[in-house]
Order: sequence, then structure tokens, then C-alpha cells
Amino acid sequence: MKNLRTRRTIRRYSDRPVDDGLLGRLLDEASRTQTMGNLQLYSVVVTRSPEIKERLAPAHFHQPMVTQAPVVLTVCADFNRTSQWARCRQAEPGYDNFLSFINAATDALLYTQTLCCLLDEEGLGYCFLGTTVYQPMSIIETLGLPQLVMPVATLTVGWPDENPSQSDRLPLKSFIHNETYQDYTPQDIDTYYSYKEGLPENQQFVEINNKQTLAQVFTDIRYTRSDNEAMSQGLFDALRHQGFL
Repeated sequence: MKNLRTRRTIRRYSDRPVDDGLLGRLLDEASRTQTMGNLQLYSVVVTRSPEIKERLAPAHFHQPMVTQAPVVLTVCADFNRTSQWARCRQAEPGYDNFLSFINAATDALLYTQTLCCLLDEEGLGYCFLGTTVYQPMSIIETLGLPQLVMPVATLTVGWPDENPSQSDRLPLKSFIHNETYQDYTPQDIDTYYSYKEGLPENQQFVEINNKQTLAQVFTDIRYTRSDNEAMSQGLFDALRHQGFL
């Protein structure tokens, strides 16, 4: 049994199937997580079909675990169901706005994190795909998401077929602020990032990308301004298409 101290991101999975009953139990248990107004502003699309996984793959930059994992879970911010409930009960919903998206996205991400903890406890492996919000329209079209439903998180899930090393983490002092926010000095940055920057794999990462610092790899190659701006526009367009803007 695993916990947060031992968790690892799993990208390779065995052929062992993920039982419907087990997955259903974990999805149900995760619903006990926190939720705004007890409305449970999320939905989960469970994908097992190889054909649909193939159609989802381009939105996730063809990362191999999307098609190789037994199960792909797309967690959506969902104000459609609540709005439908309101109309069926002589109430007029007013959730076609950005605040409502933020509330539903928060609910969906809380649910996702709770589910991740349950998957860990069960011994299942998973990978959280941050690519979900990069090309959301492709996911919306593939999964047939109606207005007021927006994909915000994806998990590939299966029984692990690898035991990778744990990723590094910044020290506690780097992100805890007592009473008020204390901005970072150059000396603080040196202290908090020296371990990460000194790891052999990160030094190799800098070298193979022909950069001087690890930070440059992130700003100049992995998460560039131009990419961020283009994908931000795509996200705004998708939110408008789904009725949140």
C-alpha cells in the first residue's frame, strides 16, 4: 500500500485489467471530498475504448500512456447537470460565467486529488496529464461535452509496470509563509533551488538543451511565453464555446 510519502508518477502499465467494480468504488469514495455548496460540480468520463483513446491522444501530444493505459479518466468542471436540475425544479440557473467555471474547476480538481490518494492506497498507478487544458476543444469534441462542461484534468490509470524514482520537491520553507507573504530574495532562491539544480538528471537536462541554467530550460523550451499565450487563447475560446464566457 502506498501513500503520499512514496507516491510516484506511473507512465507504463501492465496488461492486468482494472476491474469495473474496483474503479467504481474508488470513484464513489472520492465523492466524499470537499465541494462548493454540496453541489459536486464535476463529472468524470471513463474511457476504456482503444478507439476513443486514440482520438484523445493528439490533445495530449501523443504521450504513449494515453493509449497504453487500461483506463483514461477525464475529469470535467460541470455546471450543466446543476443547471438542468435547477430548470427541472422551477429555478433559473445563472452559472454561465467565469466565476462559476472557477468554482466548478476547483470542485473537479479537489475530486481529482482525492481520487489520486485513493488510487495510491489501492496500489494502482496513474499519471496526471497537465495537457488537458492545452487543447481543450479537441477533448470537448471527442467526448461530446455539452455547454457548461469543461475538461480540467486527465488521469491515465492502470496497474504499474515500472517503479520510477520519485521526483524532487522544494523544501517546506520555500512555500510556507507565516502570517503574511514574504517575498523571495536572491539568497532565498539560491537556498531553495540549489538541491533541484544540483541533481545529475537536471544538470544533464540543462546540458542536452544547450542552456546555462535549469530555469532557462523551462522558460525557453518547455513553457515558453508564445506557447502560453497561444494556449491561453485556446482556453478562452473553449470557455466561450462551452458557455462560461
